[in-house]
Order: sequence, then structure tokens, then C-alpha cells
Amino acid sequence: MQSAAVRIGNCSGFYGDRIAAMREMLEGGELDYLTGDYLAELTMLILARDRARDPGLGYAKTFLRQLEDTLGLAVDKGVKIVANAGGLNPGALATAVRDLADRLGVSVDVAHVEGDDLVARAAELGLGAAPLAANAYLGAWGIAECLDSGADIVVTGRVTDASVIVGPAAAHFGWARTDYDALAGAVAAGHIIECGTQATGGNFSFFTEIADLRHPGFPIAEIASDGSSVITKQPGTGGLVSVDTVTAQLLYEIAGARYPNPDVTLRLDSVALSAAGPDRVRVSGVRGEPPPQTLKVSLNSIGGFRNATSFVLTGLDIDAKAELIRSQLESHLTVRPAELQWTLARTDHPDADTEETASALLHCVVRDPDPKIVGRQFSSAAVELALASYPGFTSTAPPGDGQVYGVFTPGYVDATEVPHIAVHADGTRVDIAPATETRVLAPLDDPAPPEPLDPGRTVRAPLGRIAGARSGDKGGSANVGVWVRTQSEWHWLAHTLTVQKLRELLPETADLPVTRHLLPNLRAVNFVIEDILGRGVAYQARFDPQAKGLGEWLRSRYVDIPERLL
Repeated sequence: MQSAAVRIGNCSGFYGDRIAAMREMLEGGELDYLTGDYLAELTMLILARDRARDPGLGYAKTFLRQLEDTLGLAVDKGVKIVANAGGLNPGALATAVRDLADRLGVSVDVAHVEGDDLVARAAELGLGAAPLAANAYLGAWGIAECLDSGADIVVTGRVTDASVIVGPAAAHFGWARTDYDALAGAVAAGHIIECGTQATGGNFSFFTEIADLRHPGFPIAEIASDGSSVITKQPGTGGLVSVDTVTAQLLYEIAGARYPNPDVTLRLDSVALSAAGPDRVRVSGVRGEPPPQTLKVSLNSIGGFRNATSFVLTGLDIDAKAELIRSQLESHLTVRPAELQWTLARTDHPDADTEETASALLHCVVRDPDPKIVGRQFSSAAVELALASYPGFTSTAPPGDGQVYGVFTPGYVDATEVPHIAVHADGTRVDIAPATETRVLAPLDDPAPPEPLDPGRTVRAPLGRIAGARSGDKGGSANVGVWVRTQSEWHWLAHTLTVQKLRELLPETADLPVTRHLLPNLRAVNFVIEDILGRGVAYQARFDPQAKGLGEWLRSRYVDIPERLL
């Protein structure tokens, strides 16, 4: 067991992230481990389609490109690498890494973790008849087993995003499986750094306060033996690590105060943040509970075929023009698609001094199991109206053939039904047992809100004048976390930003199930909005299919703010 803090950096927040980040992190300063998160719900669909075309694929190919550039450097510096880049085929990626190392003349032990792929057993486990991919979210103990046995590189399939950080910390300190507070602290640190530069100023509400955001550095978690940590970045890199940037990332894609992982449930309401120097934030006080008995499963399927076009409506009579083209197009369709959706974006301005700012966009999206209905039929109908519709008829681009779209569905299976296997460099396979102590995941009652603030004189102003926000997707749902910086602002926010108020400010949520959770330690409220994203990101149910801008829309809405808070 070690006593000094372990330095774990992250160099990837998604498949397609900055290709040079691995080298930047290795050259930028001392690290013990370098991790990468390459998998998202949409990524699993992309990799599943890769594997369907070629059974030898299904992993993040950019990981190999990064290693080709840096493997010798990592070995020279003694930095071990852990990444979930294995996707749907971690064994194949491990073999590819070994082949790469041989080609480069570098000696490394490469291990991998598998067992998450349940697609062959989907029907047996009640996960649907024939999904394209079905992957359980595994935990960190397979990674720890590989590292304990001397692996220099560990690649995994679908583990939780934080697990690539928890595994190295658990191996480094020799934690037991019931060291819940320490494990939860590592989950908190992992959740903060898993999305890369989102912890160092990327996608940050108060970005104008950051001196240099041209090339933000990737984050590092210095994790102590008790699970507490300091979040930082390599010296001299751009961006910012502050209590606010860390708060924003903690609020990303969460629900209530309990944040479940396969090894521990993190109590988000226990997390305390404090400044620990320039670009250093201490994360302490974290408590953990036994994990749930079930594992979440990412299910990706082909939903059908989709097509879309956007009509440009310019100048006067926008609503009448929209109604004309809508009625014309629908009457020209001999077979109505299973889904036909119209959205009018009023981007036009009166008396505009450019044609673009005088124009609105009318979007039409169609979906159907039959590619011909959303392909040739729809495209022909839209194009044939070019000289027979509203004045100034034009579109952003003519519609083409219908394209396949995917749907994401979360599933749950008992952890005892899911194999979790560490495969060492010599081929030895070690079964990782599921947690023996579990706890049913139940929502916590919200704490009592703080005393209401006497508003005094108020000013009509955007919520974002005092509040930050971070939003994201979770299957068909989205979350919006909103936080403020001072205790007085918190007293106001907790009583002002209710579910009812959110529905008023974001009319798209008016008829959707919405829950609110209070997180006083972070001076934050988190909203979970169900069904706003339809059947997942690939379904593209709305203008912003991943809900990344939802929080910024909320910040732009006007509310009555006490003048003294401004």
C-alpha cells in the first residue's frame, strides 16, 4: 500500500478528442497514470456499426494513433495507461497494441478487461430480441487486478467513465472493496476529470473570466489514500481549474444526490470543494455507500431511417409561408411517414439589414422503417415544390436519401449475471466477483432549503448574470445543473428556481416529467428532464440532440433578481 498521493491525468473525454493530448500530458509534468475516456452512448452505436462491417473492429482507432506517437515516452517515464478505448472489442485492441509495441521495439505488458458485451444473451436477459450492441457498465476491480499483476497498459470495454480513474487509485493504495468513502472519493475525482477539458474551463458558463482558453490543458487528479483529491492541470497550460469549473463538471450528467457506480454509490451531497492554490481545487468530505445490485446496460439498436430538410423563409408573412409549405409538402406525400415533425425557428428580425437576419428556418424531419418513404418519396416532394410554393423559396440543402438512425435504451441486469474478466498479458483470465454487499438505489429526500432571501428591490435580468449551468444527455433524458457562488445567491436560487419556474423558463419542458434535487454543498440545484431527447442522441429529437446548450438557454432567460445580488 502506498501513502503518497497518486497523480492520475486524463487525456481524452470522447472518441475524437484532441489527438495531441496524450503527448501533451506525458511531456507536461509528472504523472503516475494516464487515462482516457473514449466511450459515450452515441460512440457505442458507431463502434457497433464498425464491428458489423468488420468483426475485427469495434474499438477506438485513434487510441492506437496516440500510442504510436507516445508509447516509448510513456515507458521511459514509467507512466501506466488505462483507457476504455476497447469499446466493443477490447481483446482486439490489446492485440493491436502489442503489435504496435513490437513494431516500435518497446517492451510493455498489455492487459484487457472484458465481459461487458451481453449482445449474444440480450433476449435471455430481457434486454430485447436483437440489439446491435448491449454492454453492461463494469467497475474498476478488473482494471486494478491487471495493474496489480504488472500491466503497463490496460484497455477495457464498457466500464463506467470514472472506473478508469478508480482502478488505478484502488491498485495504488490497496483499497478493500468495502472502503466506500475512499472509493467514492475516487469516483468523484474520476467524474471530474473524465470529460477532459470540461474540468479546466471548457464549456464553462463564465468562460469570459478565463485569461487564456485557446488551448486548455487536460486535468489531473492527485488522489490521496483516503480518497480525497486535488484537481489540477499541468503547469503552463491554458484554461483554469477553479471551484467553479470543478462544480460545473460535478453537475454534468447526474441525477440526485446518490451517484451509483458498480463498486460504490457516491453521495454527491457530501462533496466539499475548496481552493488549494492557483489551478488547484481540493475535493474532500466524500462519503460512499454500497453499490446497487444491478448494473446499467447500454442498449443500441437501429431505429429505422431518417431524412430532413430546412426551408428558408425570408421577410414578411413568415407564419403564413410556413403554413403553406407545410400543407403542400404533406399533401404531396402519397404515404405518410411514421413520424413527421415540423419546427419553426424564428431567427428572423424585423427591418433586418442582411438577408440572413431577415430569415427564419422551417425544419422538417421524417422517420420511418422503410427507407423509400423517407428517401425518394420525401425528397422528391420537397424538391418539386421549388417553383410552386412561397415567395423566395429556398432551402439550406436539398434532402437526399434516408439515413439509418439509432436508438439508445438503458437496461438493467443483476450484477451476478455479468462476467467481469481481467485478461493478463500472458493470457491468464481472472474472474472478478461482483460486489457482495449491495444497497437498493433509492432517491434521497432533499434537504430543507435555506431560509428564503428577502428580495427587496429586484431587477429583470438573465439568470446567467449570477448563475452558472452545465447540461447534458442521459439516454432520452437530460439534466441541467445550476449553481451560484455566494450563500446569499444560494438562498435566492433554492427558492426561486423551482420545477414550476423551470417549466415557465423552458417551455419545451412544460409537459415532460421533471424532478429537482438540491445540493447545498455545491450551492446547486439539478433538474432531470425526462424524454426531452426522445430515444437518445442518435434519434435527434430536437435542435440540440445532446442537450449541451440547454443550460445556456436557461441562463439566458430573464427572471427577477434581487438588485443587491447584481
